[in-house]
Amino acid sequence: MGGMNPLRRASRKKPPTERLVTLVGRPGCHLCADARAVVSAVCGEVGARWEEKDIEQDAELYRRYWEQIPVVLVDGEQHDFWRVDERRLRRALGA
Repeated sequence: MGGMNPLRRASRKKPPTERLVTLVGRPGCHLCADARAVVSAVCGEVGARWEEKDIEQDAELYRRYWEQIPVVLVDGEQHDFWRVDERRLRRALGA
């Protein structure tokens, strides 16, 4: 059994209410607005917390994700970019 597998499995079993979804985008971005609607709806439905970060206000986020926005992170790990799939996000949150 690999060293990381049990940890990874355990982290996926956290209930949605213990997960944090981060939407990285920028003002005036229509794909970001679409992503916000999906993230807000899914998180509201499953009880997960979510936050939004402005890529233009964070040099590290800008460096890492500028060409991919909007980017969705689940517990700090990249989950999706450009378009957010509602079913896939729900599954990632364990719902």
